[in-house]
Amino acid sequence: MSRCKKKNFKRFDQINVIPFIDIMLVLLVMVLTTATFIKQGVIPVDLPEAKATQKEDTQKEVTVYVNAKGEIFFEKEQVNLTQLEQKLSTISKKQTVVLRSDKESKFQDFVSVMDILKRLGHEQLYIVTKE
Repeated sequence: MSRCKKKNFKRFDQINVIPFIDIMLVLLVMVLTTATFIKQGVIPVDLPEAKATQKEDTQKEVTVYVNAKGEIFFEKEQVNLTQLEQKLSTISKKQTVVLRSDKESKFQDFVSVMDILKRLGHEQLYIVTKE
C-alpha cells in the first residue's frame, strides 16, 4: 500500500512589496537630487578673488521679428531679406539671435530668415513661443 503524502503548500495570497518600495525610494532620491540642480540652474560656488581680472565683454542678444503681414524687423527697424542678411553678417556668430515669428505669418518668411541664419553660420538661435 502506497501512501501519498500531502505536502503543505502555502497559498500565495500576497505579494511582497518591500523590494518594490526600496527601488521606488532610490528613484525618488535620484529625481529629487537632479531636480534641485535643474531648478537652481547652477551649483552654487564661492569663487576665489584675484587682483588681475579681465571682464568678458558680454553681448546682448539680437532679436529678429516676423509679423503676420510678413514684414521683417531687425531689432525695431524694418528691413527686407537682403538688409537682414547684411545686418546679421556684421554681428558675431557666437552672439545669440532670438527669432520671434507671428503664428499668422507665412511659413516661407520664417524659412527665409532661418536660411539666412544658417548660411551665415549662426548657431546660437532661440525661437520664442508662447505656452
